[in-house]
Amino acid sequence: MTETRRPSNSSSLAGDLPGSMPSPLPKTDIEAGSKLPNGPSPVRDDPKEPNTSTAAATAAEPMPENKLAREEEEEEEERFTSVTYLDILKHWSVMGYIGFGGPAAHIGLFQRFFVERYRWMSTQVFTELFALGQCLPGPTSTQVSFAIGTVKKGVLGGLLSGALFQYPGAVVMTVVGAGAAHWLTDPPGWLAGIVAGLGAVGVALVAAAAKGLLVKMCNTKVTAIIGSLSAGAAIYWSEPWLFPLLIALGFIVTNITERKMDKRLKGSDGGVESLGLGLLGGGLLIGAWLVVLGVVLGLARSGRYKGEDGPLNWFEVFFRIGSIIYGGGQVVLPMLLTDVVKKDEQGVELPNTWVTEKQFYAGLGAVQAIPGPLFNFSAYLGCIMALKFNYPFILGAVLAWFGLFAPGVMLMFGVLPYWKRFRTWQVYRRGLSGMNAVGVGLILASVFRMTLDVYRISPFPTASLCIGLFAFTAVDELQIFEPIVVLGGALLGLLAWGAKLD
Repeated sequence: MTETRRPSNSSSLAGDLPGSMPSPLPKTDIEAGSKLPNGPSPVRDDPKEPNTSTAAATAAEPMPENKLAREEEEEEEERFTSVTYLDILKHWSVMGYIGFGGPAAHIGLFQRFFVERYRWMSTQVFTELFALGQCLPGPTSTQVSFAIGTVKKGVLGGLLSGALFQYPGAVVMTVVGAGAAHWLTDPPGWLAGIVAGLGAVGVALVAAAAKGLLVKMCNTKVTAIIGSLSAGAAIYWSEPWLFPLLIALGFIVTNITERKMDKRLKGSDGGVESLGLGLLGGGLLIGAWLVVLGVVLGLARSGRYKGEDGPLNWFEVFFRIGSIIYGGGQVVLPMLLTDVVKKDEQGVELPNTWVTEKQFYAGLGAVQAIPGPLFNFSAYLGCIMALKFNYPFILGAVLAWFGLFAPGVMLMFGVLPYWKRFRTWQVYRRGLSGMNAVGVGLILASVFRMTLDVYRISPFPTASLCIGLFAFTAVDELQIFEPIVVLGGALLGLLAWGAKLD
């Protein structure tokens, strides 16, 4: 892994080549690079001299209290790391084992590792990838994991980073679904203690991520208000339409409040070295997604497959949900519950239900206690469905897992080549801060909701709060390596069970 210097007038990326970023504009036409996505306009080297050329912009955009520090950051040349496939293998293998806490914690981990610690990309580029994932259906943290590898090493890099992030949880949930589903419905006390400890650490990881993202993405009065209102709405409602509605409103609000600001793209490439597919390849991939969706919807609802309980019907359910879901794992759960747990009009489970309600919630508890995306829950459900209808368990796991993940991943790979075009539009850049503020607000909401959930289901609620507090301090203030904190949380949970704490 080598560190490369990327000055603002770099022309290393050829915008005319498929899958590459466009060459940056001349320095005279654009602002200097900034670590923050919405940083103030740069000033001259001598901050004591007035800059009359930017007086109007300064009047339109009030400078924050830490003006001098941010101006000094903007004056520095940005340096980003060029990576190899071995670097992706090394770092993303770790992500697959420490990604506890759901999508909110995953985004925080990615930002801490690949923006702050390893300097793979700028904060601006990372927040744009985060916003792009929010605007597309599918699991946001999974889409970002594929995008980070793609912008460094192309399609193969994206497939490598994304697969390494997914596979530990997918393998564990497949094993659980194949052999331990019945055992999970009534777990022993020591296992419940470990799960409770891991759950408390997961909340702490989300809280640490929310704190860091709040400072960076809700750093104005407008974005702070947007984030807070979005958090309140997410706490109060959980309907599938809420997330895209909030994203659209955030986009509109900051386009209005920042309409007089110059939001042209920064001069640095931000560490982006590739966008994977070209425009043609991206368009074909988006078209392939639409074709697959149309075919499976048509087949599952007509002819011999209508009302059946076979592999095509399983794949149709998961692919359909993966194609329309916004807001991540917590939103997908009620949709999955409706489709895989079959009930009559009185609410009684039917004999041919794909999964029982008890199995559903037992697996949900398991997936929240392991690293990786909550969408790995699909592998567990696929195993149970396959075994019930006398199919190999691996068939059900593969169909359900790929069905739920594939739409979001296909769309991310398909849209990335077009991102290099619309990311230069001022209307997009003005709306970006609003969309990111909404995303941070939803992460903030998850902190409160997860805290209440952990407290409610823990066998020792008060001790769980203490474990979460200790874990937050360890991660956020003491900067202890996350896997150590996770193991410590499991150990404290076991000790709390043994000591019969409240």
